[in-house]
Amino acid sequence: MEAFKDVFFNPEKIGFLADNLKRNYEIFDRESFLAEVLENLQTLELKQRSEHITRTLKRYLPEDFLEAREILLACLHPETEQELADQRSDKSGLAGWMVMPLCDYMAWYGKEHLQVSLAALREMTKRSSSEFAIRHFLVSHREETLEALESWVGDPNYHVRRLVSEGSRPRLPWGMRLSGFVSDPAPLLPLLEGLKDDPEEYVRRSVANNLNDIAKDHPDLVAELAQRWMKSADENRKKLVRHACRSLVKDGHKGALAALGFGEPEVSLERFQVLTPRVVLGQALEFEAIITSTGRLAQNLMIDFAIHHQKANGTTSAKVFKWQSFSLAAGAGKVARKRHGIKPITTRKYYPGRHSVELFANGKSLGIHDFELVMENP
Repeated sequence: MEAFKDVFFNPEKIGFLADNLKRNYEIFDRESFLAEVLENLQTLELKQRSEHITRTLKRYLPEDFLEAREILLACLHPETEQELADQRSDKSGLAGWMVMPLCDYMAWYGKEHLQVSLAALREMTKRSSSEFAIRHFLVSHREETLEALESWVGDPNYHVRRLVSEGSRPRLPWGMRLSGFVSDPAPLLPLLEGLKDDPEEYVRRSVANNLNDIAKDHPDLVAELAQRWMKSADENRKKLVRHACRSLVKDGHKGALAALGFGEPEVSLERFQVLTPRVVLGQALEFEAIITSTGRLAQNLMIDFAIHHQKANGTTSAKVFKWQSFSLAAGAGKVARKRHGIKPITTRKYYPGRHSVELFANGKSLGIHDFELVMENP
């Protein structure tokens, strides 16, 4: 399978960049630019390739930033509202990942020209995403950039609206961490409030991801907001809230669970048995539970389980897994059986010895049982 870096930043795509630059900047030295960009391209990872292109652009474009900006904007593909994954660069203009170096050009060299740089990022995000580049301005010109984001909440183009929430995520993967919003996300809340009922799921999912970021540092804040947003919510907003609370639910946060309709469980664990007390790595743990309602009304239950893995120092660390959700009538019982594979993975090193499986209902522990993990059959 071809690597992402070779799909998105390859000689053909970079050739489209050079062609469009030459078309819009007559004295552009196309051949020298290509030679310099492609010389060591294969040794670089994806983001390194984008940054290498940006630095090379600086040497081949006019020294005057405003003139260079106009050239780069002229190279953009005619505006569309396709999903970003469907946008491609060609001889008509640049779109998709090849716009990333142009966004970085604004971020790196346009800080002294804030408003025109932000306006350029607004145009570029329609063909790609400026979510990484705009973070530079949220650090260097926070208040002015927040004002721009606020003005884009109602933008006709949904890519621009998504930039409002995605570009301001406190912990955006691959992006610089916005420490100010990690500490205090309050400035983000009006933006997210304005986007929570956006007609595009693409935007609403970004809002949920922003809230999930915030929840890692301010769980109670997000749980309270979720409870408020769930009032009179349509199905789209309910889906957003569920996605926003996914980490909180996994952690068993009672406020988040309550917002989603999972209150304090009124149940008893009639039976909890490990059916495979000895598990060979690569095989499966099997267990069974019988859960009975002790409440007088029907209740919504979210049943999860955690595997407490043995560590090298003899302690254990828990990994929570989602299992099932259901409504349980008053006095009714539920039999549940699970087969959970324990296989080698790159993100975990397994150690032999005593492990445990713990059962949860709406974040409350119901019981725990041990099993032995062995590395291989004797």
